[in-house]
This record gives sequence, structure tokens and C-alpha cells, in this order.
Amino acid sequence: MLVIPNLTLAQLNDADQARFTALLDGIYEHSPWIAQATWAQRPFQSLAHLKHALAQTVREASVEQQLDLIRAHPELAGKAAIAGQLTAESKSEQSQAGLTHCSPEEFARLQQLNADYKARFGWPFILAVRGPRGTGLSRTQIIATFARRLQAQPDAERTECLRHIHRIAEIRLNDKFGALPAEGNQILDWADALAAHTEGQGSNGLDERPPLTLTYLTPAHQSAATQLQIWMRACGFDEVKLDAVGNVVGVYHGSEPTAARLLTGSHYDTVRNGGRYDGRLGILVPMMCVQTLFRSGRRLRHGIEVVAFAEEEGQRFPATFLGSSALVGDFQPEWLDLVDADGITLRKAMTDAGLSAQLKDIAALKRDPARYLGFVEVHIEQGPVLNARDLPLGIVSGINGSARFTGEATGVACHAGTTPMPMRQDAALAVAEIALYTERRALQDQDSPHGPSVGTVGVMQVPQGSVNVVPGRCQFTLDLRAPTNRQRDELVEDVDAFVYTVARRRGVEIELIQNLQAAAAPSDPAWRARWEAAVSSLGLPVFHLPSGAGHDAMKLHHILPQAMLFVRGGHDGISHNPLETITNDDAQLCVDAFMHLLDAI
Repeated sequence: MLVIPNLTLAQLNDADQARFTALLDGIYEHSPWIAQATWAQRPFQSLAHLKHALAQTVREASVEQQLDLIRAHPELAGKAAIAGQLTAESKSEQSQAGLTHCSPEEFARLQQLNADYKARFGWPFILAVRGPRGTGLSRTQIIATFARRLQAQPDAERTECLRHIHRIAEIRLNDKFGALPAEGNQILDWADALAAHTEGQGSNGLDERPPLTLTYLTPAHQSAATQLQIWMRACGFDEVKLDAVGNVVGVYHGSEPTAARLLTGSHYDTVRNGGRYDGRLGILVPMMCVQTLFRSGRRLRHGIEVVAFAEEEGQRFPATFLGSSALVGDFQPEWLDLVDADGITLRKAMTDAGLSAQLKDIAALKRDPARYLGFVEVHIEQGPVLNARDLPLGIVSGINGSARFTGEATGVACHAGTTPMPMRQDAALAVAEIALYTERRALQDQDSPHGPSVGTVGVMQVPQGSVNVVPGRCQFTLDLRAPTNRQRDELVEDVDAFVYTVARRRGVEIELIQNLQAAAAPSDPAWRARWEAAVSSLGLPVFHLPSGAGHDAMKLHHILPQAMLFVRGGHDGISHNPLETITNDDAQLCVDAFMHLLDAI
């Protein structure tokens, strides 16, 4: 599709304040003060630079100014729409989303939601109805989102409204500049098509699509692997194969056959009822870059090897990183005897899927570090930090080290009505104290020069608990993470000491068993610098953040220098959830950053 721009950056950069404000009229609904305040930041290097500058102006404004901006927007299918009083931009957006063609039942539902929302928050509901692709959400999606957000807390909802206002502004700027994120759209199309390969049935309750579940070597997993191979061949990869553990491997040769390759990729399996970008974005972005190189007849000096790792999540069998472990020579022989919920061994699952399940074949997958430049991975952030800063991209400083424990506190179960408080040996309260201390201790590291620590008591269970019985047992989990091994170990030591203290003071026994320890994986300085240069080339500020989640990169870290690029997710960065999403614009920025990195090697 040919898109003809009616505005250029040169025009904006050369404009005085009044002209600048006029040129950006309608980008932010009835709020010329945003453009006026942003004018001083000229010249803008890119459209992404302009978008970020406008968002920062709003971010730095007072709460009252932000609320005025929110209140300047019309209700969805509300009074202004009925009266024909919408701005041209709002009218077009609501029309594209089909809000001008609501059924009587849909219209009545929206009117009720508008009223309930206004009563709860005091401002109109704001939603970028043109959605992640800019082409329009369905009315089902809009109503489901409306109902979900009606349950939010006011401060969080105000922030969410502002995010959607920035997305609305982004789409309007794209229209004004004639910007079409074609490669970003292709990424979203691929992600949607890949999500059709799922073990899920029924609706996820959001948009009538089945929930996404893809676990290791199920029929859906195998069909997804086949789809990835088809796409890789179509993109122009010179070699495409399924390896001995189910990884899909694509190689695009460089101009020098003996030159070391760049290794990249991520996983295509998912958690149960998960999202469609976790892992998969790190496969699709380099696929797109290879397609671009192939279609333009370009060869880089070095080759590019993209690996779609078959397993990372540990959902079907009690082991994680099966795919990337094979590449670093860390596939454990005993894993072949692991059993899933149906009693099927990993060995049988592999043979049923047409894989050899032979240790010699798996061992042969180990990569020779001398043949590779390093490993890079693109991934959604899976958290709220980038969203909170209105940043589309962030550079990962390192992957946090972690330690996980299961624990059980044993006290004395007794009558809740007759046992005086000072005489109780309450196991649940002992664990509650541990949970609260874990929070306090992790918060002490918030200003650490290496990055913050986090600690979580994710499970607290009182077996055979009763409303009128003082808990005699309490089972719990403990997850401690920090950006360096030393910081993690200090956190573990302090929490462990507190566990002993609270056990002695409350007269309970506490058993704490460590069942996982993962080393921190700091990003390689040289590769991190390449990501920094790539982000800067887009006109975006360079921002570093640690990864609290584990990634395939932390396995490749054992043999290769590694560095990761994060992209923000929508809905406050939620992940491992059907709400997980990104926009076509942010996907495009990922592709552009990756191409810059490739060209700069």
C-alpha cells in the first residue's frame, strides 16, 4: 500500500513554536500544550524520537494536567459520537473499530460501561481502539477490555489511560507522516499464525481466540515446528532443519564461508494459557531480518544462525531449557527418564515425535564457541519498567541469578478459641513473618549499583487448615533473585538467618530445602554496546535494566558472550498471560535495531 505523507521531520524541525504546534494539531486530543512544550526539544532525529519526546512531556506534567488530557477525550460510542461532535481523528478511529455499527445490545452494554466507569474514576474510558496493528479492535475485544479495566485501581487506571493516549497519538503520527510499519505488521501476523498451533480449546475470554498452550513435543508443538521451517525457507535461509531435540535451526550464510556466525533465537514453547510473544519474538525478528537481506540480495560477511528452541518453560516435563541446554553440552542423560502427567517418558515423547532420543545425537548438537561471534536475543520485557518510562526498547544489563527453596514450618495445631496468643506455636504466622522479611530485605537492594533484588513467597499452604484451628503446619516456597551472584548469596544468607530467628522465637521447626540455584548472566560489554548503538540510531534514549526472568541467553552464556534487547509489552508489561501484547510500531523498532546490529558487526 502506498502511503503519502503530509508532514516531514524537516518541516517540524524548521518550524517556530506556533507553526510546530499547528502541524501537530489533533495528535493529542484538544491538548496543544503538549506540542508547545515539546517544541524546545528540536531537532528530532526520527519519528520514534518525536513520539518519545511528546510522551515525556506528558509524563513530566502535573497530575492535574494529565487528568485534563484524559478528560479531553470522548467516551466510546458516547454522547459526543451520537451528537456528531467527535474530532475527525476520533470519528475515524471509532468507525474503524466498528463502534458506529453496534448492535442494540452492544450499544446498551457500552453505555452502561461508560456510566459505571465514569462513576468509579471520574474520567472517560480511554482505549486505543485501532489496537496493536492500527487497524481496529473488534467490538468483542473493546467490551472485554472495558469490563476488565473497570476493576482497576484509580492510579493504575490513570496511568493505563495515558499509555493508550500515547498509542492513539502514535497511530495518528503514523498517519500524518505516512509511516507504515510493514515489517512490524508481518511480525504480528506471524505471531498470530503461530498461535493457531495450540493445545488450548475454547475461548480465552478476550477476543474469542483459543487460549495458547504449546508444550514440548505435543502434536501442536510439532506442527508449530513444521510451520517455522516453512517460514524460514520462504525467508531465504540457506539451511533449515529440525535437530535432535526438536530445535528448529535456520542458517543464512555469510559472504565469507569461514567467518564466525552470529547465533540468535529464543523458544517457541509456551506456558499454559500463555502469550504469543514470549520467546517467539526472538525468533521472528531475526527471521524478518534474514528475509530483508535475502530479498535485497545482500550477504553479510558473517553468517546468521537462528535457533527456535523447542523447550524453555518446563511445562510438560520437570526440566527447563531442554533446547538451549543441548547447544551448550548441558543436556542431562537422566532427563530422558523424566515422566509427564500422563506417565510418558521424555525418551518416548522424543521417539514418538520422530527424534532419535540417542545421547550421542543430542551431544552432537553442542556448539563450538570458536565458530560463533556471540549470542543475542530479543525478548519482550515481561514486566512494567519500560512501560513506566514510556520506552519501547531497553538493553538488558544482565540476567539475574536466582535461588529457589521449598519450606515447611511445623508448630502445634490447637483450638483457635481457647489457646492464648502468647502460648501459640503458629506455623502460618511464622511463614507470614518470613514473607514480610523477604520483602523488606529485597527492598534494601533497590539502590544497589548492580540493580535491585527481588524476593517472593509464592506459595503458602496450610494442610487441612480450618477456620477455628491454629495452623500446625505451613508449606511455602521462596524465590530470591539478584543481578550478581554475590548479591543473591547475601540475600539468601540474610533470609536464611531470619528463618532460624523466627523459628526459635515462635517455637516452631522450619525446614528449608534449596531446589534450584542459577548463576547470574551479565551481558557482554561489547555486545551490550552494539545494542546501545542500535537503539541510539533510532533516536531513542539508551536505558539499561536487568532481567529478572530466565532466558535461553543465560544458558548460551556458558559458552558465548551474550546480550539481550527488551521490548515493552502492553497491559503494563503483563506476560505468561493471554493479555500479553506488543504493537506493530515496537515490533518494527525491534527489527530496525536488529538490522543495525547486524550491519555494525
